[in-house]
Amino acid sequence: QVQLVESGGGLVQPGGSLRLSCAISGSIFAFDAVGWYRQAPGKQRELVATVFPTGPTRYADDVKGRSTITADIDMNTVDLQMNGLKPEDTAVYYCKAQEHGSEYWGQGTQVTVSS
Repeated sequence: QVQLVESGGGLVQPGGSLRLSCAISGSIFAFDAVGWYRQAPGKQRELVATVFPTGPTRYADDVKGRSTITADIDMNTVDLQMNGLKPEDTAVYYCKAQEHGSEYWGQGTQVTVSS
């Protein structure tokens, strides 16, 4: 059973930074892609960033340029560094691993951007 555990969320002031980490029970190379998603209250879950085991990354337009997703192959973790945080970044952030049509989700970590 694949398990994903997120960490690193919290309360941060506007303009601040956070680094979220997703620990995966297995090799990242077993998956087609690993991504970070978020869901704000009353809104649908949306993609934030994705990393492919071979290296390419993709970002949602509203985080592009201020977020970086990285995969640590040795540690089997996928981190999301977010800078210049805005109140609209407030959401529960989830990690998802995708493998041949199957999806595995973590429990999520809350990020709140507020002064």
